[in-house]
Amino acid sequence: MNKAGSSVKPQSSSPEPSDDIPEALRVQFDVDHKGNSQTIVLLIGSAVGLFLLAGIGGFLFFTLRPKANTNTTHLTATSTVITTPPSKNDTVLGHFPYTEAPESDLVPITADRRMRMRRAAAQKFLEMQAQAQRQGVRLVAISAFRSIKEQEHLFFTVGAQRDQTPAERAALSAPPGHSEHHTGYALDIGDGDVPATNVEPSFDKTKAYQWLKKNAARFSFEMSFPQNNVQGVSYEPWHWRFVGDRDSLETFYKARNLKPVKTP
Repeated sequence: MNKAGSSVKPQSSSPEPSDDIPEALRVQFDVDHKGNSQTIVLLIGSAVGLFLLAGIGGFLFFTLRPKANTNTTHLTATSTVITTPPSKNDTVLGHFPYTEAPESDLVPITADRRMRMRRAAAQKFLEMQAQAQRQGVRLVAISAFRSIKEQEHLFFTVGAQRDQTPAERAALSAPPGHSEHHTGYALDIGDGDVPATNVEPSFDKTKAYQWLKKNAARFSFEMSFPQNNVQGVSYEPWHWRFVGDRDSLETFYKARNLKPVKTP
Protein backbone atom coordinates (compact mmCIF):
# COMPACT_ATOMS: atom_id res chain seq x y z
CA MET A 1 0.00 0.00 0.00
CA ASN A 2 1.34 3.48 -0.83
CA LYS A 3 0.61 6.68 1.05
CA ALA A 4 -2.47 7.36 -1.08
CA GLY A 5 -3.90 3.96 -0.28
CA SER A 6 -3.52 2.50 -3.87
CA SER A 7 -2.03 -0.92 -4.47
CA VAL A 8 1.05 -0.28 -6.57
CA LYS A 9 4.10 -2.48 -6.97
CA PRO A 10 7.42 -0.59 -7.20
CA GLN A 11 9.82 -1.58 -9.97
CA SER A 12 12.47 -3.89 -8.63
CA SER A 13 15.11 -2.48 -11.00
CA SER A 14 15.01 1.07 -9.62
CA PRO A 15 15.01 2.49 -6.05
CA GLU A 16 12.91 5.42 -7.29
CA PRO A 17 9.08 5.35 -7.06
CA SER A 18 7.23 3.74 -10.01
CA ASP A 19 6.13 6.00 -12.90
CA ASP A 20 2.70 4.48 -12.48
CA ILE A 21 2.24 6.77 -9.47
CA PRO A 22 0.64 10.07 -10.52
CA GLU A 23 3.02 13.03 -10.65
CA ALA A 24 1.38 14.83 -7.75
CA LEU A 25 1.78 11.78 -5.49
CA ARG A 26 5.36 11.18 -6.68
CA VAL A 27 6.28 14.66 -5.46
CA GLN A 28 4.69 13.95 -2.08
CA PHE A 29 6.55 10.63 -1.87
CA ASP A 30 9.90 12.33 -2.53
CA VAL A 31 9.21 14.96 0.13
CA ASP A 32 8.20 12.35 2.70
CA HIS A 33 11.19 10.19 1.88
CA LYS A 34 13.64 13.06 2.18
CA GLY A 35 11.82 14.37 5.27
CA ASN A 36 12.15 11.06 7.06
CA SER A 37 15.88 10.96 6.33
CA GLN A 38 16.35 14.47 7.61
CA THR A 39 14.34 13.63 10.74
CA ILE A 40 16.54 10.63 11.48
CA VAL A 41 19.67 12.73 11.00
CA LEU A 42 18.28 15.40 13.33
CA LEU A 43 17.37 12.83 15.98
CA ILE A 44 20.83 11.25 15.88
CA GLY A 45 22.45 14.68 16.01
CA SER A 46 20.31 15.70 18.99
CA ALA A 47 21.15 12.50 20.90
CA VAL A 48 24.87 12.99 20.29
CA GLY A 49 24.60 16.61 21.38
CA LEU A 50 22.79 15.74 24.61
CA PHE A 51 25.37 13.06 25.37
CA LEU A 52 28.23 15.50 24.86
CA LEU A 53 26.51 18.17 26.99
CA ALA A 54 25.92 15.66 29.80
CA GLY A 55 29.54 14.56 29.67
CA ILE A 56 30.86 18.12 29.75
CA GLY A 57 28.45 19.09 32.53
CA GLY A 58 29.48 16.13 34.66
CA PHE A 59 33.16 16.89 34.12
CA LEU A 60 32.70 20.53 35.15
CA PHE A 61 30.63 19.53 38.22
CA PHE A 62 33.23 17.14 39.59
CA THR A 63 36.09 19.48 38.68
CA LEU A 64 34.67 22.74 40.03
CA ARG A 65 32.52 21.57 42.98
CA PRO A 66 33.72 22.65 46.49
CA LYS A 67 35.87 20.05 48.21
CA ALA A 68 34.47 18.54 51.42
CA ASN A 69 36.32 19.69 54.51
CA THR A 70 36.79 16.47 56.48
CA ASN A 71 38.35 18.14 59.48
CA THR A 72 35.54 20.67 59.83
CA THR A 73 32.90 17.94 59.69
CA HIS A 74 34.71 15.94 62.36
CA LEU A 75 35.11 18.93 64.65
CA THR A 76 31.46 19.86 64.30
CA ALA A 77 30.31 16.35 65.24
CA THR A 78 32.71 16.27 68.16
CA SER A 79 31.66 19.66 69.46
CA THR A 80 28.04 18.53 69.40
CA VAL A 81 28.89 15.67 71.71
CA ILE A 82 30.93 17.85 74.02
CA THR A 83 28.32 20.55 74.37
CA THR A 84 25.38 18.20 74.99
CA PRO A 85 24.23 18.78 78.59
CA PRO A 86 23.98 15.83 80.98
CA SER A 87 20.68 14.03 80.53
CA LYS A 88 18.68 13.05 83.59
CA ASN A 89 15.64 11.80 81.73
CA ASP A 90 16.35 8.22 82.75
CA THR A 91 17.14 8.88 86.42
CA VAL A 92 15.00 8.03 89.42
CA LEU A 93 15.44 10.49 92.27
CA GLY A 94 18.88 11.41 90.92
CA HIS A 95 20.10 7.84 90.37
CA PHE A 96 20.88 6.32 86.97
CA PRO A 97 19.76 2.82 85.95
CA TYR A 98 22.39 0.07 85.72
CA THR A 99 22.59 -3.51 84.52
CA GLU A 100 23.18 -6.14 87.18
CA ALA A 101 26.55 -7.87 87.07
CA PRO A 102 26.51 -11.51 85.92
CA GLU A 103 27.19 -14.05 88.67
CA SER A 104 29.91 -15.62 86.56
CA ASP A 105 32.04 -12.46 86.78
CA LEU A 106 31.80 -11.96 90.57
CA VAL A 107 34.69 -13.00 92.81
CA PRO A 108 35.17 -12.59 96.59
CA ILE A 109 37.19 -9.73 98.08
CA THR A 110 36.91 -10.81 101.75
CA ALA A 111 38.14 -13.89 103.58
CA ASP A 112 34.60 -15.05 104.37
CA ARG A 113 33.77 -14.72 100.63
CA ARG A 114 30.58 -12.82 101.42
CA MET A 115 31.58 -9.63 99.65
CA ARG A 116 32.15 -9.82 95.93
CA MET A 117 33.02 -7.59 93.00
CA ARG A 118 33.59 -8.05 89.32
CA ARG A 119 36.87 -9.76 88.60
CA ALA A 120 38.80 -6.72 87.31
CA ALA A 121 37.53 -4.48 90.12
CA ALA A 122 38.19 -7.11 92.79
CA GLN A 123 41.79 -7.55 91.68
CA LYS A 124 42.48 -3.82 91.80
CA PHE A 125 40.78 -3.37 95.17
CA LEU A 126 42.85 -6.15 96.73
CA GLU A 127 46.02 -4.59 95.29
CA MET A 128 44.98 -1.21 96.68
CA GLN A 129 44.12 -2.68 100.07
CA ALA A 130 47.48 -4.46 100.25
CA GLN A 131 49.39 -1.29 99.32
CA ALA A 132 47.54 0.72 101.97
CA GLN A 133 48.26 -1.99 104.55
CA ARG A 134 51.98 -1.74 103.81
CA GLN A 135 51.71 1.97 104.59
CA GLY A 136 49.90 1.45 107.87
CA VAL A 137 46.34 2.12 106.63
CA ARG A 138 43.53 -0.42 107.01
CA LEU A 139 41.03 -0.25 104.17
CA VAL A 140 38.00 -2.39 105.03
CA ALA A 141 35.26 -3.41 102.61
CA ILE A 142 31.89 -2.68 104.26
CA SER A 143 29.58 -3.47 101.36
CA ALA A 144 30.26 -4.50 97.79
CA PHE A 145 27.96 -6.22 95.27
CA ARG A 146 24.27 -6.12 96.14
CA SER A 147 21.67 -7.63 93.85
CA ILE A 148 18.66 -5.64 92.67
CA LYS A 149 16.49 -7.80 94.90
CA GLU A 150 18.61 -6.99 97.94
CA GLN A 151 18.53 -3.31 97.02
CA GLU A 152 14.74 -3.44 96.81
CA HIS A 153 14.56 -4.64 100.43
CA LEU A 154 17.10 -2.06 101.52
CA PHE A 155 15.26 0.80 99.85
CA PHE A 156 11.62 0.04 100.62
CA THR A 157 11.67 -2.01 103.83
CA VAL A 158 14.34 -0.05 105.66
CA GLY A 159 12.86 3.21 104.36
CA ALA A 160 9.46 2.29 105.81
CA GLN A 161 11.03 1.28 109.13
CA ARG A 162 12.68 4.68 109.35
CA ASP A 163 9.54 6.50 108.19
CA GLN A 164 11.38 8.03 105.22
CA THR A 165 9.80 9.34 102.03
CA PRO A 166 11.22 7.99 98.74
CA ALA A 167 13.12 11.25 98.21
CA GLU A 168 14.58 11.12 101.72
CA ARG A 169 15.52 7.48 101.25
CA ALA A 170 17.07 8.11 97.84
CA ALA A 171 19.44 10.66 99.38
CA LEU A 172 20.96 7.75 101.34
CA SER A 173 20.27 4.66 99.25
CA ALA A 174 19.56 4.25 95.54
CA PRO A 175 16.22 2.87 94.35
CA PRO A 176 16.34 -0.76 93.14
CA GLY A 177 17.75 -1.02 89.64
CA HIS A 178 19.59 2.28 90.10
CA SER A 179 22.35 1.37 92.56
CA GLU A 180 26.00 1.30 91.58
CA HIS A 181 26.42 -1.67 93.92
CA HIS A 182 24.66 -4.14 91.64
CA THR A 183 27.05 -3.30 88.80
CA GLY A 184 29.75 -5.16 90.68
CA TYR A 185 32.09 -2.19 90.31
CA ALA A 186 31.27 -0.23 93.48
CA LEU A 187 31.89 -0.72 97.18
CA ASP A 188 31.75 1.07 100.51
CA ILE A 189 35.12 1.40 102.24
CA GLY A 190 35.78 2.00 105.93
CA ASP A 191 38.78 2.61 108.16
CA GLY A 192 39.59 -0.56 110.13
CA ASP A 193 41.01 1.55 112.96
CA VAL A 194 37.98 3.84 113.26
CA PRO A 195 34.85 1.71 112.66
CA ALA A 196 32.59 4.39 114.19
CA THR A 197 33.03 6.41 110.99
CA ASN A 198 31.72 3.63 108.76
CA VAL A 199 29.17 4.98 106.26
CA GLU A 200 29.36 8.42 107.90
CA PRO A 201 30.44 11.78 106.45
CA SER A 202 33.08 11.88 109.19
CA PHE A 203 34.89 9.12 107.31
CA ASP A 204 36.62 11.92 105.39
CA LYS A 205 38.57 12.73 108.56
CA THR A 206 40.19 9.28 108.75
CA LYS A 207 43.58 8.09 107.56
CA ALA A 208 41.82 5.68 105.23
CA TYR A 209 40.03 8.46 103.40
CA GLN A 210 43.12 10.64 103.18
CA TRP A 211 45.04 7.71 101.72
CA LEU A 212 42.27 7.00 99.18
CA LYS A 213 42.17 10.64 98.16
CA LYS A 214 45.89 10.50 97.28
CA ASN A 215 46.18 6.98 95.90
CA ALA A 216 42.84 5.53 94.72
CA ALA A 217 43.18 6.85 91.16
CA ARG A 218 46.36 4.80 90.68
CA PHE A 219 44.18 1.71 91.14
CA SER A 220 41.36 3.09 88.93
CA PHE A 221 38.95 3.91 91.76
CA GLU A 222 37.07 7.18 92.19
CA MET A 223 34.56 8.50 94.71
CA SER A 224 31.06 8.29 93.25
CA PHE A 225 29.32 11.05 95.21
CA PRO A 226 31.57 13.94 96.23
CA GLN A 227 30.13 17.11 97.68
CA ASN A 228 27.81 18.99 95.29
CA ASN A 229 27.79 16.13 92.77
CA VAL A 230 25.78 16.57 89.57
CA GLN A 231 23.32 13.82 90.51
CA GLY A 232 22.28 15.61 93.68
CA VAL A 233 23.05 12.56 95.83
CA SER A 234 24.20 13.10 99.42
CA TYR A 235 27.91 13.32 100.05
CA GLU A 236 29.32 9.78 100.48
CA PRO A 237 33.08 9.82 101.04
CA TRP A 238 32.98 6.06 101.73
CA HIS A 239 31.44 5.06 98.37
CA TRP A 240 33.97 4.32 95.63
CA ARG A 241 33.69 2.80 92.17
CA PHE A 242 36.06 1.12 89.74
CA VAL A 243 36.49 2.73 86.29
CA GLY A 244 39.57 0.87 85.11
CA ASP A 245 38.31 -0.95 82.02
CA ARG A 246 36.07 -0.23 79.07
CA ASP A 247 32.92 -1.80 80.49
CA SER A 248 33.14 -0.04 83.85
CA LEU A 249 33.89 3.31 82.21
CA GLU A 250 30.94 3.01 79.84
CA THR A 251 28.71 1.83 82.68
CA PHE A 252 29.14 5.09 84.57
CA TYR A 253 29.82 7.62 81.81
CA LYS A 254 28.31 6.47 78.53
CA ALA A 255 25.53 8.71 77.10
CA ARG A 256 25.66 11.03 80.10
CA ASN A 257 28.58 13.24 79.22
CA LEU A 258 29.32 13.78 82.89
CA LYS A 259 32.67 15.16 83.89
CA PRO A 260 34.93 12.86 85.93
CA VAL A 261 34.31 13.29 89.63
CA LYS A 262 36.82 15.08 91.84
CA THR A 263 37.43 14.29 95.46
CA PRO A 264 37.24 17.33 97.78
